[in-house]
Amino acid sequence: MHTHRSFFNPPALPHDVVEEAIERALRDPTDVADAADALVGSALDDDDFAFIQRCCVRVGTSAPAGNELLGLAGLCLGHTARRFKQLSAEAEALVEHLADRAERDPKDVDTRALDGRDDIRCYLHPDQVYDD
Repeated sequence: MHTHRSFFNPPALPHDVVEEAIERALRDPTDVADAADALVGSALDDDDFAFIQRCCVRVGTSAPAGNELLGLAGLCLGHTARRFKQLSAEAEALVEHLADRAERDPKDVDTRALDGRDDIRCYLHPDQVYDD
């Protein structure tokens, strides 16, 4: 029997709901599903650039090694760069750092961080040539 998988983009949620999901996931690394949906929904549909960036940086600097939210934070910052055509220097440096870690060990940071780095390079620095 063949099953069809469906994909959906989670909606942007109220900021207090997003923040609580993130804090819960940072306290309990086994409870990441709500935080993952909250980050993706915010990165794709929330119009508050500063809030999205702050949440992604919080996760990317606080989640423990091996936590799936690390790569997702990098990816969501890439989405944010694509949508708003900007990121702080801190956020860009974080994505580069997460992507470097993902290249060295995808069990430390999953490879979605590489996609985030690619988005940042494409949308924020399209004329720059990269060696990697």
